[in-house]
Order: sequence, then structure tokens, then C-alpha cells
Amino acid sequence: MRVASPDIDRVFAAFADHTRRDIVRRAISGKEGVLELASHYPMSFAAVQKHVAVLERAGLITKQRVGRRKVVRTNMDRLFVARRLLDQYEEVWRARIDRINELIAERPGTIGTKEPDR
Repeated sequence: MRVASPDIDRVFAAFADHTRRDIVRRAISGKEGVLELASHYPMSFAAVQKHVAVLERAGLITKQRVGRRKVVRTNMDRLFVARRLLDQYEEVWRARIDRINELIAERPGTIGTKEPDR
């Protein structure tokens, strides 16, 4: 089963930081520039720019010049790639849990099973 493209590690590394996850969330609307985004965080403008650069390298956001502003937008296609990967992992683990439950149910005397009548 193929679950990831080679650069998916960059996506999940970018998501490892709370600020970057929040930037992706805010950028879905595509209304704020880097300067407006920076106003939401208790850090320097340069630090926010670094977070934006990490997200941009991961392909999770794009910057587009609109007048004098650089508007930040979430790349929904890339976000859906990450979502599909997580869905695939969930499918694998749910199947494993179902199989474990089947094995437990097959063993007499285990929790949740009934002893055969004698």
C-alpha cells in the first residue's frame, strides 16, 4: 500500500508546530498578509516569516502579491493530500483493531465472551 509521496515528511514536519498549524488555519480565508498574520502571535515579524517560509517549502501555503501586500493562502490540494494519508492510516489501524477484537472474541474465557454451556 502506497501511503505517501516522498515530500510528505515536510508537510508533517511543518504541522509539528502549533503556530504553523494556526497560520494554515488562518490562511484558509486568504485575506491576511504576512504582516497581519504576525499581529496574532507574541513573536517577532521575522519569526513569523520563518514559519511562513517552512509552510511554503512544504507546499501548504502560497504567497501572492496583491498591491503592496503578500497575501497568504492555504494550498487546499496539499492539505487534502495530508488528510488522505491520515485517512489511510486510520483505515489500517481500524482493520487491525477489528481483527484483534475478533481474536479476543474467539478465545473462550476472555473478557466480553461467554463460556460455553456445560
